[in-house]
Amino acid sequence: MSEEFKALTIHQKLEITIQEMIDRQIALHEALAEVELIFLQLAEKKYKGKKVKMAEALGIHRNTLHHLLKKHRFHR
Repeated sequence: MSEEFKALTIHQKLEITIQEMIDRQIALHEALAEVELIFLQLAEKKYKGKKVKMAEALGIHRNTLHHLLKKHRFHR
């Protein structure tokens, strides 16, 4: 990752990514699903699959986490 990119705000980084998605004609529902999946994958890795910790870190209820894991067929 370049130093220039590291210096950007999260908003600026997201704008770059979203612009690329728009240019590639990726539908909003597909983009949102991909973002959800990445959040789940990174939280699972950081918290070693501990669901309560994952839910707390993501700011969601355990039941919501369970629903999202099922929705994305996330089996680890």
